[in-house]
Amino acid sequence: MAPRPSFIPGGAMSYRPFSRMTETARRTELWRLVLGIVMVGLVSFGLQQALIGLAALALSDAAYWALISQLRVADAPLGMLLLLVSLGGLGVGTVVTARVLHKRSGASLFGPLPLALSQALRCTVAVAGLYLVIALLPPWPLAGQLVPALGFGRWLLLLPLTLLALVIQVGSEELFFRGYLQSQIGARLRHPAAWLILPSALFALGHWSPAMHGDNALLVTVWAFAFGLAAADLTARSGTLGPAFALHLVNNVVAVALVSPQGDMSGLALYHLPFGTGDEAEMRALMPLDLMGILVGWLVARLALRV
Repeated sequence: MAPRPSFIPGGAMSYRPFSRMTETARRTELWRLVLGIVMVGLVSFGLQQALIGLAALALSDAAYWALISQLRVADAPLGMLLLLVSLGGLGVGTVVTARVLHKRSGASLFGPLPLALSQALRCTVAVAGLYLVIALLPPWPLAGQLVPALGFGRWLLLLPLTLLALVIQVGSEELFFRGYLQSQIGARLRHPAAWLILPSALFALGHWSPAMHGDNALLVTVWAFAFGLAAADLTARSGTLGPAFALHLVNNVVAVALVSPQGDMSGLALYHLPFGTGDEAEMRALMPLDLMGILVGWLVARLALRV
């Protein structure tokens, strides 16, 4: 086994708290990590297919194919909820892989749990407060153009399920990319570039979708890479998944439950933008603002934690 990396305290790039997560890593051979990625994918895919198979048994043919159509587009509440919940297979696969291949408990992937919860709460309040201030302050270039989607009463009724589904989706992604990949790589390779860049690159690759984003697919992938770096940095500075989870959750609540582009993955939004993901020029114009939001959210989370 390779020696544990030492994280030098002090300075703007101090990642010493990351040792809280790397010291619980086990069996850190790189071949085992590659096998683990494959195993997570297989378990996640198997669970999704099992759920689809159960739906096929329980529903009529017409209802089944209607459900599959909703899952593919997710422009209605049921389809979007099922899509988000189905990503929970990624979290289950991560926990199973950590236990089977690395003899590591699922809880260890979060860092110390009481600290993770405390940090998540502080960052959620701070980042949500930031988004609220941004929403209230002028200018409001699209405010008058927002299109009502779900009626407020229906949206409010669905909100608890929406939040639960987002917690499952965000928690599963953070568990795999930051909890598992980042800490296992960090326990094996000393240089921060390895465990900051590699998980973020895989996270970005998961957002590559030319079918949805057209010529903007590369820009969306770059956005996801930047987000992955911000989440990885917060994980290393805090030593838990709490801050990355909070930043990711608040971002997704805004993008999924409050205001989303029309079309794909818009089924749970209170409002829609006056264009969809296929309107490349309009979406491209939003990218700098989204990137700025990541940067400011990352800074606010750091201020909340003083790291």
